[in-house]
Amino acid sequence: MQQALNSGLPLKESELVDQLLPGLEDEVLDINMVQRMTDSGRRVKFRCVVAIGNRDGYLGYAEGRDDQVGSAIQKAIDIAKLNMIKINRGSGSWEDSAGGVNSLTRKATGKAGSVQVEIMPAPRGLGLAAAETVSNILELAGVQDAWTRSNGNTRTTVNLAKATFNALKNASQSRVPQRAAAVQRGEEVNE
Repeated sequence: MQQALNSGLPLKESELVDQLLPGLEDEVLDINMVQRMTDSGRRVKFRCVVAIGNRDGYLGYAEGRDDQVGSAIQKAIDIAKLNMIKINRGSGSWEDSAGGVNSLTRKATGKAGSVQVEIMPAPRGLGLAAAETVSNILELAGVQDAWTRSNGNTRTTVNLAKATFNALKNASQSRVPQRAAAVQRGEEVNE
């Protein structure tokens, strides 16, 4: 899966992700009924927000809309499999010993709508100091210890979940110096 993500090419089939990452778990974060007014009357659809992950560093997030609740959930799961990212886990807290994979490697910030979420590395054993939606996403990503802070209209589950996903995505896209990356992998560094 790591090679597929590193290639830079988009994933086109959700069945491919099932083969590369067996044992994905999904979590339905929100289901909402949305209406659109047309000439013939109101059109009712269901919007479903889903996060999937293997609790070992891979996470996906998506929204799906359909006429039926079950098909909206399935659509969101399939789209989330195509939006997979790899989370850089480590021991980024100054209070913790190096070498763990219980938290994030650095502070991350994400924004969606009016909601802004900041996720900070925490020492081993702290747990997830976060709202329910944020902690569900972090658990699916495999993060066990983190502090979080959120601003804005956080009652909007869609924006809160999307801001959390964006924060983890921003953290995974940030560059790591080669020496630090080698130390994280456990390789010996010659100076």
